[in-house]
Amino acid sequence: MLTVGDTLPEFNLTGVSGKTPDSFAPVTDKSYEGKWKILFFWPKDFTFVCPTEIVGYGELNGEFEDRDAVLLGCSTDTDFVHAAWRTHHEDLGDSPFVWLADEKKELSTALGVLAKDAGVALRATFIIDPDNIIRHVQVNDLSVGRNPQEALRILDALQTDELCPCNWNQGDATL
Repeated sequence: MLTVGDTLPEFNLTGVSGKTPDSFAPVTDKSYEGKWKILFFWPKDFTFVCPTEIVGYGELNGEFEDRDAVLLGCSTDTDFVHAAWRTHHEDLGDSPFVWLADEKKELSTALGVLAKDAGVALRATFIIDPDNIIRHVQVNDLSVGRNPQEALRILDALQTDELCPCNWNQGDATL
């Protein structure tokens, strides 16, 4: 698995930002140059824990944007499955960030987050700096959802370029 200090691998995937094929567009490792990226994987569309995470990240999208960061969701489902899920799940239709279709499992494999037995991506979160260097990695079991607020807190800490103690939050003193 790639980890802190490694470079985000090259990729070229289809991004889905809506409910129809006209919302499909290529997204590469260079698409958001100069921006922080929060890349988070979920196992499969049309499941139960995944939409809670997608909605949670979506509710904080403006907070991430305020920090010059983009959210990129990703699963090993296709672009058409992403669009269908956005269409058929009331809470996901207006998701404000791009969902990447890693249907060949290239990015999840390159990052080392493909669950060997299940053949789907683990619940992995990567915070990547503007130079495409991985600065944070979190991987959860398939059954355990993440806390998007924690990803925002860690991004805040990384952006200080200071030593941040346990439970540090934006505005707190650094060491």
